[in-house]
Amino acid sequence: MKKKTIDHVLRSTWQAVAKMYNEEATKHNSTMAVGFALLSIDPKKGTPSTSLGPKMGMEATGLSRTLKSMEEKKLILRKPNPNDGRGVLIHLTEMGKINRDASRVAVKKFNLAIQNEVGSESLENFHLVIEKINDLIKKNKIFNF
Repeated sequence: MKKKTIDHVLRSTWQAVAKMYNEEATKHNSTMAVGFALLSIDPKKGTPSTSLGPKMGMEATGLSRTLKSMEEKKLILRKPNPNDGRGVLIHLTEMGKINRDASRVAVKKFNLAIQNEVGSESLENFHLVIEKINDLIKKNKIFNF
């Protein structure tokens, strides 16, 4: 059997995870992006709209569409940031909090299933490898060594 490259394994696994989450989100008339956004918004204080993109690893255009959709579904409210007159805070509505809880349950089920299947030690090693990959990328040590 031919060995697959690390980037291929990461990409294909992420595509499978995204498909799984989107199928689950569809049951709640939602998407994985909306669920991820709900989980990224502070349910008590709200979250500045400018910090959501980097927090989620999303580009501004994709995030804008997601937030607009969430606003139309009455999952979020945009309010002026009292600490920064130019900024906007994204707050969850009651429906947003309910959907956020459903997203949390889905993520916890996924994590528990993986934990039960591979065990703590393998999962810890996985996290160490992923951290090392991210560290090498951040330090620009992949192509410039």
